[in-house]
Amino acid sequence: MAKVFFKYVILVFLSHSTLAQPHPEKIEVLIVDGFNNHNWKQSSLLIKEILEKTDLFNVAISTAPAEEEQNNWETWRPNFENYDVVIQNFTNIFHEEIRWPRKVEKSLEVYVKSGGGLYIFHAANSAFPHWEAYNVMMGLGWRSKDKGWALKVEEGGAITKIPANEGKSTYHGPRSDITIHKLHEHPIHNGFPKAWKAADMELYQYARGPAKNLTILSYAKAEDVDINWPVEWVVAYGKGNVYNSSMGHLWEGDIYPPGFRCVGFQTVLIRTTEWLATGKTTYKVPKNFPTRNHISLVTVNSKQ
Repeated sequence: MAKVFFKYVILVFLSHSTLAQPHPEKIEVLIVDGFNNHNWKQSSLLIKEILEKTDLFNVAISTAPAEEEQNNWETWRPNFENYDVVIQNFTNIFHEEIRWPRKVEKSLEVYVKSGGGLYIFHAANSAFPHWEAYNVMMGLGWRSKDKGWALKVEEGGAITKIPANEGKSTYHGPRSDITIHKLHEHPIHNGFPKAWKAADMELYQYARGPAKNLTILSYAKAEDVDINWPVEWVVAYGKGNVYNSSMGHLWEGDIYPPGFRCVGFQTVLIRTTEWLATGKTTYKVPKNFPTRNHISLVTVNSKQ
């Protein structure tokens, strides 16, 4: 696995209600990054810090050699099979010529089919439109309007499928504090309120894809069009599971933005990673979890 050295130093301070909880055996997690239209270096470090502060996880990072001055794709071979969960933090949107070697693509397919857990992190759902199995694994993603179904949630909870070429390509409005509604009971959301407010997030509209073996976990309303769009969903792929959502935006120049400081987002990140590895969650819902009407942010060191 590629070694990663960054000049950034990140300290994430969780509130007293989210301190480390004992776990008999740590879950092994691999973050894959290396190219993104977002600040992937910073987001990978923050993901690692948030997860490892719980004492539930060991987190490694494999950085693909995707920068212009690098040319060693043939030696980049992340060993997915050594990990319980892979967090995909790479996208080639706007640069579709940048692709993983086919051997790496196939390795991830086999890993998930064999029971591995895959977390599609934020902009990673805009990656690899050429890769058929990736489209199936993520279910829905940032795609043009001719690339599959879009799904919307009716007020009673029914799901309506919007065919290709009907409606729009995927887009989002400005980042804002958005109220997320649970659609199904799921281990990731056990103990959550029926609705909670996520800080500074993007709501994807008309996310599109094959939508096979997909379960929507939560949704939020786009006020400009008065439609409920999926926020989180899981996909069964072979013996494995995939989680996908638009939470976790971190732009160039951001250090520790509200979207990452959101107690709701951090709890979802931790619980999702645990569920992908074990099929259950032991991490408790923090006392300062957001409510329907109020966001909740972790505190930051005054020197940061």
